[in-house]
Amino acid sequence: MKPKLHALATSVVALLWACIPSTGGALAADPPAPVLTPLVADVLWAPKLAYGSDDQRHLVYELRLANPTPAAINLMKVDVIDAATQKVLLEVNPADIAKRFSIGGRRGAEAASLAVGQFGVLFVHVPLATSAKVPRAIAHRVNGLLLVQPAKEFTITVGETPVIDANPVLLGPPLIGKGYLAGDGCCDTIRHVRALLPLNGRVALAQRFAIDWEQADDQNLLVKGDRSNVRNYTIYGKDVIAVAGGTVVATRNDLPDQPPGKLPDGLRIDEADGNFVVLDIGNSAFALYAHMQKGSVKVAAGNKVKSGDLLGKVGNTGNTSAPHLHFHVMDGPSPLLSNGIPYIIRHFKMTAIDKAGTADFDNAESKGTPLSLTPFNPPLQKSNVLPMDLTVVEFSR
Repeated sequence: MKPKLHALATSVVALLWACIPSTGGALAADPPAPVLTPLVADVLWAPKLAYGSDDQRHLVYELRLANPTPAAINLMKVDVIDAATQKVLLEVNPADIAKRFSIGGRRGAEAASLAVGQFGVLFVHVPLATSAKVPRAIAHRVNGLLLVQPAKEFTITVGETPVIDANPVLLGPPLIGKGYLAGDGCCDTIRHVRALLPLNGRVALAQRFAIDWEQADDQNLLVKGDRSNVRNYTIYGKDVIAVAGGTVVATRNDLPDQPPGKLPDGLRIDEADGNFVVLDIGNSAFALYAHMQKGSVKVAAGNKVKSGDLLGKVGNTGNTSAPHLHFHVMDGPSPLLSNGIPYIIRHFKMTAIDKAGTADFDNAESKGTPLSLTPFNPPLQKSNVLPMDLTVVEFSR
């Protein structure tokens, strides 16, 4: 049977290659004729524009690519283009593909190729200058290599999707005080932005715009003294407040603090958020506060709250290795099964940024070393934007 299978594969590839348009890049105005393609693609969720504290706008989304051919494919380049003008908004080169493209959407399974029958997810971040025109729709021009004998290069345009530039969710702060560091935030970190989960027979990404809020003291320390004691972390026990008026839809309040230093083993998925509050803030937006202290949650499902009301206190419960407040906004009440959406905070001061990157943040948390902060003198007054990754902010009422 092997010769017959080989002959069948060869004939399919030959037919496939014969049908690929030689230009491959333009999006036709009229409905296209059926053409066999070496890749099938879709954008998992239409991207919603995020307004960042870096004075840029950001598109953060996921492009799924699958290989339906009987041959492997190497991905050589992906251009994100304005679907109307064909203007290139972002070039994803081979090195970036190898870092951003995850087989099966699994973090840690990054590659720049697709075997027969495989699919992968490209995690895309397109920054747009404030002065740049926002495209109404985007598409993806993929350049690849079909690994037949001889190898065949192709370029096709796939994955067209609208860009949603709606009024963003406007919030107050989740905490009050100074020295709050936006850990693992938008837009190129991997712990939240790439937390794509296979749940209930589908994929979900509720944490796309999540922030792990930690707090530095006057010496730029997240923790001082014995790192195994949750009370030695600067943020531990701080008040968590409602970012908007709304209705509490779910809470938990019975889990003990985890020992700091590592993520817990064998944690059940329903305990991942620890002690938490989900708040319905209207217009199909829900706010999640996670990892709060046992017994500190002051609200229950059905309660009405006002912006600034006390919800609980920062703890170290659930899937966490150090005390922090995990906060994100989503389009449904489930902390994991919903889709993460961008939001903006009404006003705050941006006092510093950790330009040394995530490794410096991790060391400050795990080793107790000072953060390598670059201060803003004077602090930058920010309004109606999302704090970007590793910025340090001061929140006031």
